[in-house]
Amino acid sequence: MRKGISERTKIGVIFSTPYFVFAIVFFLIPLVWAVWLSTMDWNLMAIEKTWVGLGNYLSAFTSERVQAAFLNTFKYMAVLIPGVTIFATGIAVLLHNLPQSIKGVYSVSFFIPYLTSGVAVSVVVRYFFSYSSVFNTFLRDQLNVDVRWFQDPTPAFFIITGIIIWKISGYYALIILAALESIPKEIHDAAAVDGATGVQGFFRITLPMIVSSYSTVIVLLAGLIFGIFSEPFLLTGGGPNLATTSWYLELYTTSFVKFDSGMGAAIAILNAIQIFITIRLITYVLNKIDYNAR
Repeated sequence: MRKGISERTKIGVIFSTPYFVFAIVFFLIPLVWAVWLSTMDWNLMAIEKTWVGLGNYLSAFTSERVQAAFLNTFKYMAVLIPGVTIFATGIAVLLHNLPQSIKGVYSVSFFIPYLTSGVAVSVVVRYFFSYSSVFNTFLRDQLNVDVRWFQDPTPAFFIITGIIIWKISGYYALIILAALESIPKEIHDAAAVDGATGVQGFFRITLPMIVSSYSTVIVLLAGLIFGIFSEPFLLTGGGPNLATTSWYLELYTTSFVKFDSGMGAAIAILNAIQIFITIRLITYVLNKIDYNAR
């Protein structure tokens, strides 16, 4: 005899329906439309649309700007992942060892840069490193050093990465701090009784116990790196020589400056493919490290 739908199943369907509707409206339909748009030569405004098949993808593969965005993503990762991880760990360890009465206040102070507008920070930094700024004038007059901060690829790249490290380290420090706080005090006491120093205790006991939190930090950070936009857009425009450009910057330039929306959609699809493959590789490596640390 066939049983009817249980009350538990009905409740599950009711609560999961908004999520499915949200996913269909804001993810599935735009994804299908973006795939269709990537096969068209269309600027979203003209009446005529021309089907070009894989033409936009072939153009993207041979585009110097898209190739630079692809490679720059890994350059940003090579600097930002270790940089943010080290700074966030330092902040978390500092906060972990503070008295409980002031720990909350200091935690909030390190989190504030994350809430600061990237546009506002970029404007201040642009003024600070401008040719006529007090800082540059001092370097030229007193030290005879003339650095073109935004005309030279190396300083321009490291200024942008420095801003991002300063801005987001406090946020990821809170994740690591939560992992540090979850380690029972008795474990540290037992290590001290066995003669472990502070550094030995951190690398041999604390670090292996919070590896999973680093997996979270690195995966979230990798996803954020693919979305870099405000800093290179406002400071360098992706230059000099495309040294600081990013996927989102190329998406914006192609779709809303050149009004080549079909090509922009193709770039977005390629960006999504790189994100998927990169995150899968990072997750695989981190899971291996986490498994070996246990």
